[in-house]
Amino acid sequence: MTDNTLQPKDKLVADLKVVVADAEELLAATAHQTGEKVAALRERMQENLRAARHKLADAEDAIKEKTREVAKATDHYVHEHPWKSIGIAAGAGLLIGMLISRR
Repeated sequence: MTDNTLQPKDKLVADLKVVVADAEELLAATAHQTGEKVAALRERMQENLRAARHKLADAEDAIKEKTREVAKATDHYVHEHPWKSIGIAAGAGLLIGMLISRR
């Protein structure tokens, strides 16, 4: 998996953290509200937030683990094929340098 596929997941985790924080703020702001429907809604929101926090933690752990796996695979490949890796890196550097110099 490349960095490009990890970035959307990282953004999703960050966005979910914002949503959870906003929902917690909303719960705190409506704490003084009374009524049966409001109380039931607050309870349901709290349960959903707890579940979302657990899923968010699981997603973060999965992303971290996948990142470790990718790093290990890359390290293994570079150690197994050092000259090929140097050639690829040099080619990528040359290509990037050419693209930058065109601007």
